[in-house]
Amino acid sequence: MKYVMTLFWAFLLVNMASYVVSSMIGATYEFGTSSVLAVVATVLIFIIGELLPNEPIEHH
Repeated sequence: MKYVMTLFWAFLLVNMASYVVSSMIGATYEFGTSSVLAVVATVLIFIIGELLPNEPIEHH
């Protein structure tokens, strides 16, 4: 379920950011490009989440 919710929120936030940025620079909003970028961002979030350690590192 966490993967579905992460994809959902990434999809919404990346499309929103893409719409705002494209309107600020005067470009056209591309839904397909934004959706692909959202999927790529979701995969990167999953990879970063797996690479981070779960337990604190002990210092001696």
